[in-house]
Amino acid sequence: MSGGSSLQFAPFSSSLDAGFWQRLSENKLNVYGLDEAPKTINGFYFNGDPAGMVPRLSVDFTAFDSEWKTPPRCLASKGSIQNTNTLERFKECDKKELLETAGKQIWDDIISGRAVDDPSLLSRFLLLTHADLKKYNYYYWFAFPCLTAPENTVASAPQALDSRFSPELVKSFLASYDAFQAGRDCFEGFFTVREAGDAVLVQELKTLDVTDKDKGKVMFGFCDPCSLDKHPGWPLRNFLTLIAHRWGDKLGEIEVLCLRDRTRDGVREISHSLILSITLTSLSAQSECPKCVGWEKNERQKLGPRMVNLSSSMDPTKLAESAVDLNLRLMRWRLLPDLDLEKISSTKVLLLGSGTLGCNVARGLMGWGIRKITFVDNSRISYSNPVRQSLFTFEDCLNGGKPKAQAAAESLRKIFPGAETTGLTLSIPMPGHSVSESSLESVRQDVETLEKLVESHDVLFLLMDTRESRWLPTVLGGVKQKIVMNAALGFDTFLVLRHGYKTAESAIPPGPISMTTTIPGCQLGCYFCNDVVAPGNSTRDRTLDQQCTVTRPGISMMAGALAVELLVSILQHPKGPEAPADTTNNDDIFKDSDCSLGLVPHQIRGFLSRFHNVLPASRAFDKCTACSTMVLETYKKEGFQFLLRAFNEPNYLEDLTGLTQMQQETLDAEVWDLSDDDSGSMEMS
Repeated sequence: MSGGSSLQFAPFSSSLDAGFWQRLSENKLNVYGLDEAPKTINGFYFNGDPAGMVPRLSVDFTAFDSEWKTPPRCLASKGSIQNTNTLERFKECDKKELLETAGKQIWDDIISGRAVDDPSLLSRFLLLTHADLKKYNYYYWFAFPCLTAPENTVASAPQALDSRFSPELVKSFLASYDAFQAGRDCFEGFFTVREAGDAVLVQELKTLDVTDKDKGKVMFGFCDPCSLDKHPGWPLRNFLTLIAHRWGDKLGEIEVLCLRDRTRDGVREISHSLILSITLTSLSAQSECPKCVGWEKNERQKLGPRMVNLSSSMDPTKLAESAVDLNLRLMRWRLLPDLDLEKISSTKVLLLGSGTLGCNVARGLMGWGIRKITFVDNSRISYSNPVRQSLFTFEDCLNGGKPKAQAAAESLRKIFPGAETTGLTLSIPMPGHSVSESSLESVRQDVETLEKLVESHDVLFLLMDTRESRWLPTVLGGVKQKIVMNAALGFDTFLVLRHGYKTAESAIPPGPISMTTTIPGCQLGCYFCNDVVAPGNSTRDRTLDQQCTVTRPGISMMAGALAVELLVSILQHPKGPEAPADTTNNDDIFKDSDCSLGLVPHQIRGFLSRFHNVLPASRAFDKCTACSTMVLETYKKEGFQFLLRAFNEPNYLEDLTGLTQMQQETLDAEVWDLSDDDSGSMEMS
């Protein structure tokens, strides 16, 4: 086309993880031996990166699997690895011959028609390696073979998708594209696009039947791993060669849709896709394989190999860390580019309670990359615990049972040696459990220890069995401005709740609440805000079934998982623990667009008998016995003496906060009683 310019492509860059080299080392030792013959491996590229990124071809530790499957939303690339026995052999290997052989294979697939039936054959890669297993030095060089398109292939300036398609046609295209991909084992990266009136149809290449009359009317599409403004990604090169050979004598001019399908803030977006107008020279009569290019440049942007030294990370512990973190990095790369993994991993968590909830919460935290976890508990492991508490085994119950906190910390380190876990046996002083003179110093030390623990951690999880044991940590979390997460279980119900994050604005009198407002995170209620009595001794005169937490076995896993997910959502919200909570119990996951993970509710109340969750939100109670301004300020002023009165004097907290006065005013209020004559029935006028 007149005024066009030469079409330039963004080449692939390679991406390898440490787990790949571990698998290659195992294969070298246990399978390959001295065999240097090429082996089949698998790679993939992603269609959906943020704007401004060059295409990446990834090869991970699953590349050698015989039943390998393409990761979600990724496209397969067929690869070949040749591992040499010596560094000299690696250097002397005929790179030109390797690339020409790969190009000839692609060309054979094109002229035979196999590439029309299976377009994934157009995307291939070579990997030449040498593994020095004594020093853990790995030398490698990638090639992404591409047949050069005809020299006179030119393109006009790229068009944005929305300048070519109306909003209605874009919607029609997406519907047809999703239907085209549905039911496939992996994404199809190459297809045709046809306009049919007010609809757009996406179809397989092998269904395309063109005539001379179709010149300039056929559009080809491909999933573009590149997101640069003006350049398509590397896979288009071989695709154009296929088009020029198969249909070039009838088409001449074509349009190519470079589909860039990403999700941002929970919203699907393809507006940054490009449409290219291209003039092709037919290759229908050509039998000779075109020139092939594709060796990757190194870090200095020169044609040459790369080397990675993994001597410091090839021990099992380091490999485990790499593998664990990989899952989280893939979440960020493919689905959540705004995910702040560093903020999560640097969070220090204190688990008060190391039983059923404590074990499940700890496992969830580890899955999210949180490594610094401290367990607190005052009990030992009993024979009934291991089946419900996932960090313990039968051996932990013998000889009176190991202390739960220490055993839980040790178990986490066995599961993942990179965990920084400690366990501490500690009794938490509680209201309603009076302190005698003989135990005064012991209780004082327990309080001081708990204060230091709260001070040195970022998040507190309250996972204890009794209501009153949660009171002191709630007070300390409010005073020291920590994130406090609460989880409690019933037989078939559970509660997960985040406490209000105490700031200078927390004491502002709450205004009227409408059905559409949100409550600021600093004014949310705590676990005790809905109570009109102070916490007391809940274990006195209780039978065995009342002393134990009797629940359906799956409840703790649900509550523990949701508590962890709620914490991560808080950490990802721009306002952190001050993230507002919706009071309307709206289930629209995209309502809170400020957080990449969706809503950040105040409470999650689950009802397993109906398999139903609700998300209520409530403001802090100004007479709360745990988080009200009066309680927090009195603690700051009087310290342990205030706590001692709360432990020993049954009505002290109620008197201090004004609950006693409120209860008295309620009793003194005027009460309307029915007379004897009215007790039987009432007339309705």
